[in-house]
Formats: sequence, structure tokens, C-alpha cells
Amino acid sequence: MKVVLFCGGLGTRIREYSESIPKPMVPIGHQPILWHVMQYYSQYNHNDFILCLGYKANVIKDYFLNYRATANSDCVISEYGKKVELIGEHQPDWRVSLVDTGTWRNIGQRLLAVRHLVQDEEIFLANYSDGLTDAPLPDMIQKFKESGKIGCFVAIHPPISFHLAEFDAEGSVQRIRSSQESEIWINGGYFIFRNEIFDYIKEGEELVQEPFNRLIEGGHLMAYRYEGFWRAMDTLRDRQVLEDMVERGDTPWRLNHSSVASAA
Repeated sequence: MKVVLFCGGLGTRIREYSESIPKPMVPIGHQPILWHVMQYYSQYNHNDFILCLGYKANVIKDYFLNYRATANSDCVISEYGKKVELIGEHQPDWRVSLVDTGTWRNIGQRLLAVRHLVQDEEIFLANYSDGLTDAPLPDMIQKFKESGKIGCFVAIHPPISFHLAEFDAEGSVQRIRSSQESEIWINGGYFIFRNEIFDYIKEGEELVQEPFNRLIEGGHLMAYRYEGFWRAMDTLRDRQVLEDMVERGDTPWRLNHSSVASAA
């Protein structure tokens, strides 16, 4: 399946980086978070990507134009650098469409701008490009196919800790519980769509507001509940958490992360 990645936002909450590079290019370890998101899809053999560019689009274009497999793999160099052999597992052969969808377009309009690139796809995937998860994508796709719905998103518990208070009209507290024990679910930014999604998006609309409400009215939207690993990179603290995980070899969004961690 083709994978549409939204890469055009300003990333204002992580401004220390986003003033010089777009948010998807903020590094986690030695590679940008965008690379980690693409690796997640590649492990399930989804290697055809459509990148909706915007803010500092040239930075992302330069990254892929100068991409070298040797930067991410062990290698043997001989003949004074003329011959390079990769050792071990080779990097996936990505097909990457780089589309400048404008600086100020919202997510819904960015998706409309690349409609022609997925017009032959019955089902395609999409992602905000700023969060990582180990959600089982094949199971999510299978349940979506069986549902007959038009749209699906992974639903996760908010990754923040706060206490929910329940009290009566007089203010007497009846219950206090952790947010993790609640039935609060949020959009985790991993989407699956049938091509009919474009019939629900009008000019100027954001994706998860008016279009999703139209899907809900028709019974065409489903949520895939997931309680495993999920982490968005919204702040510098979020980035540091992910950075520390990569340094430990703890990368649950990769299928082989356990072997990497053991080797470390």
C-alpha cells in the first residue's frame, strides 16, 4: 500500500529545532524521526511513500537526494573507496514521491493535493510523521478491511499522567483515578483510508474535523484501540525520551528491536 506522510507543519512546540529544519527532520539518534516512521512501514513491506512537503521542503528534498545506504549500514570499503559492500541486512528500496503541498495548507488540504497519486489505490495509509508506535499494522489493516469502513485511526490513551476527579453537585469527591485507568482515547495519527475519503473533504477543511464528522454520521469511521507503545514528539522532552530509547537500543517500533537491545 502507498503511505502518505504529512511533512509540512511548522513544529512550533519544538521550536529550538524547527527554526532550522522541519519537524519530521528532527533527529532521533542518527536519523530524523521521519526515517524511523518510514522504517516502521517498511518492515511490513509498505515501501511506496508520498511526502506532503511544506515548511522548509528543500531540507527534506536534499535529505533524500543525498541519501546513502552506507550511512545506515555496516560496510566494507576497498579499492581506495571505489568499491563499497554492505554487510548484513540491506536498507529497503524506498520509492519516495516528494510533493510540495504549500507552507500554510492544513492536513486535509495536503491530502487533497496528492489525491492524484493515490487515485488507483483502493486503500492507502497515512501518518502525521511525528510519532512512533509498535501497533501491529497488519492486524489493524485486516480489521479495517473486514469493517467495510472508509477511515480508521489508531486510538491510544493520552501519554500524560494526570488525576481524574469525580464529584457531586456539592463538591464531595466520589472518586479519583489515574488518566491511564480512564476510558479517554485520543487520535494517535496512524490512519488507513479507502479512496472514498476524498468525497468527504471539502475545500479548506482540516482532516479530522468536518470530514471525520461526516464519516461518523454515516457510520464510516472506526478506531483501532491500542494500549501498547506509542509516543509523539511534540516537545523537546518527548524528543529526549525517544533519543534515550534509541541510545539504549530500545526501539519497539522496529520488529527486531529486542535482538538489538540484547546485543547492546
